[in-house]
Amino acid sequence: MRDQRQQPPTRRARLRAETTREIKAIALDHAAAAGPDAISLRAIARDMGMTAGAIYSYFPTRDDLVTTLINEVYEALTEAVSAALAPVPPEDAARRILVWGEAFRAWALANPAGFKLIYGDAVSGYRAPEGGAAPEPEHRACTIVTGLVAAAWPEAAATQSGRTYEWSDFGASLVAAVRREYPELPPAGVALALRMWGRTHGLVSLEVYGHLGAMVHDPAPVYRAELLDMIRSIGLTPPE
Repeated sequence: MRDQRQQPPTRRARLRAETTREIKAIALDHAAAAGPDAISLRAIARDMGMTAGAIYSYFPTRDDLVTTLINEVYEALTEAVSAALAPVPPEDAARRILVWGEAFRAWALANPAGFKLIYGDAVSGYRAPEGGAAPEPEHRACTIVTGLVAAAWPEAAATQSGRTYEWSDFGASLVAAVRREYPELPPAGVALALRMWGRTHGLVSLEVYGHLGAMVHDPAPVYRAELLDMIRSIGLTPPE
């Protein structure tokens, strides 16, 4: 009977995997030092002592490398946020919003180059593949935020007066995902999710890009106050 146990990777495969990891790490270092536009296969090859031809055997084009980075960075973000939310009971909507917001900030501060790559200025000349650079992790990130609103909606609905939203106000792919995964959530709930995302992302972006440094010694209390205010504004009692 044939041995069904998985064979360990060959030395060649291990070396290729290690080189691939090093290429990606140096690309993020270049992005951290000089912005995403600094990502260059030739520059990375020089740093690694490789020829241009050799590095192209790992990533045929810069766009291939950028797409891989965006996908992996987005994946790391969703994993970090999901891990932070895992121990919080689904029914504790207020605490889940707080934990989500703080986990997002913690990840961004620990990974500023990655944050800038997926949420900063576009890489000049970069062409994402059809469907986007990171469709699956982007979908998961959107689902997490929408799920927070869906859990809070019984209380939040009464706070959302004024503008009337229709499904036609939103992109088709977003609508399809929300209606499939949260069928009880109305269009106004989607709008609320986007607004919550904007409130958290705005302060984090200012901090990552260094715009708060001259204004406040410690942005953490300001950010937490914003999260607590956001929780109160949708009819929930903030965690102590």
